[in-house]
Amino acid sequence: MTRKETIAEGVDLYLGDCREILPSLAGVEALISDPPYGIAHVKGAGGKGKHNRRNIAPIIGDASPFDPAALLDYPDVILWGASHYAQRLPHGRWYVWDKLGGMESYDSFSDIEIAWHNKRGAERIFRHMWKGICQGSEKDATREHPTQKPIVLMEWCIKQVPGQIICDPYMGSGTTGVACANLGRTFIGIEREVKYFDIACRRIEDSQRQMRL
Repeated sequence: MTRKETIAEGVDLYLGDCREILPSLAGVEALISDPPYGIAHVKGAGGKGKHNRRNIAPIIGDASPFDPAALLDYPDVILWGASHYAQRLPHGRWYVWDKLGGMESYDSFSDIEIAWHNKRGAERIFRHMWKGICQGSEKDATREHPTQKPIVLMEWCIKQVPGQIICDPYMGSGTTGVACANLGRTFIGIEREVKYFDIACRRIEDSQRQMRL
């Protein structure tokens, strides 16, 4: 199933499999995404089970090892969760998101997430509280996707690349698109789950409307 929604000038969203859609897209200058890592989030009773969190439904594609090969030829590529498939990545630079914002650890979940950038350079840390109910931003907003990132984090990622045309082939609930709207970048998003595609359309359309006010 493939559907295209043009939310605004320079904002095109595709419902479908990025492996089929990406080769048809021209002009992408940077690819920034949080793909399925292959760690098999499984919803179970009482939140028990490997890599399980309460009330999180399985992510399509997350049960298989992730192969980033098809994404690596773009001028700039930033991929989150890269520590889970680092052996499949060429040399680049690493970004660390400190989810505690500098606080001490207080639970059994990971305090950081790691992204890979295909450009060589100094590694960087982004500190922003976003763990459980503790959020340094978007405190009144509902998390729409199990691996949703804060908008400020994706804005920070976008600022690391010079290109105007940003693509997120695993768009999820559209946070990269919202960040692009806030920064005035062109955005192409791809998502294959109808539920999250519709959420992304709404969130990005709302952010575009806010920018026009």
